[in-house]
Amino acid sequence: MDLMDIQPPPPGAYAEADGVTYHYIETGEGSPTVFLHGGGPGCTGWSDFGQVAPLFAADRRCFLVDILQYGKSAKPVIKGPMWDYHAAKTVALLDSLGVARADFICNSWGGTIALNLAAKYPERVRSLVITGSMPVFYGPLAPLPEGGRRGRNARDVYYGGDGPSPVKMRELMARLEWYDADVVPERTVKLRHEQSLDPEEMALAAASDNPRGDWQDLTDELGRIEAPSLFMWGMHDAFLTPDYPLMLARMVPRGNLHIMSRTSHHLQEERPYDYYSVVTGFLNQHHA
Repeated sequence: MDLMDIQPPPPGAYAEADGVTYHYIETGEGSPTVFLHGGGPGCTGWSDFGQVAPLFAADRRCFLVDILQYGKSAKPVIKGPMWDYHAAKTVALLDSLGVARADFICNSWGGTIALNLAAKYPERVRSLVITGSMPVFYGPLAPLPEGGRRGRNARDVYYGGDGPSPVKMRELMARLEWYDADVVPERTVKLRHEQSLDPEEMALAAASDNPRGDWQDLTDELGRIEAPSLFMWGMHDAFLTPDYPLMLARMVPRGNLHIMSRTSHHLQEERPYDYYSVVTGFLNQHHA
């Protein structure tokens, strides 16, 4: 199986959750595992985790979710604290799916949602795997690179000027998400670019107000997380250097840290077999 060459997404399904509609792809059987993707242009549950999903699906019931405002999920304008909104709606999605408790495997934006969810709804989370997320706005080597604005700047550049293009998508992925720019998969570039042209996503990107909600700092929440948590980080993450997740792992009572060489922001795509090996080993531990 060549996991570097992502396959076309299988048919997904829709679920109503407290007034909004989520799109997700379900695969495999076993322990419920929810995958939440990052916030880059064109990201979806499948674009971020479709490569490793076949491995996890061997013994897990996997839900690759399109976060609200992304993919085929609803794109509401969010008002008020953004991470509280996403956490509450994700819990409503779990209710709709009949999932009482799940493991969460998350990248970037999705990881911050899951951290807040674990703090506010601890009974719904068995364990957490978090990559490249920024739940607090400071670090031991403060200030954070570019003040933590690099992701938002990248979105503005991608959608600005002459607008989205496959070339700009490849450049964005090569510069910010992958360690080795020469192996960025063309199928993933195509998948992300095509999704980024969704009219509602483009409207959100162009909105001058704040349709994504009010940013929250989760310092207080991190200390209340009961679930065992693994921070999976790229040694060369373009957004947050490894000192940052070490700080997070110490702030979360049952925090752990794994730094993976030769990776940047999308470990699960750059080294899918190695990512799976480390993550499944953590998830299969006896978490009392």
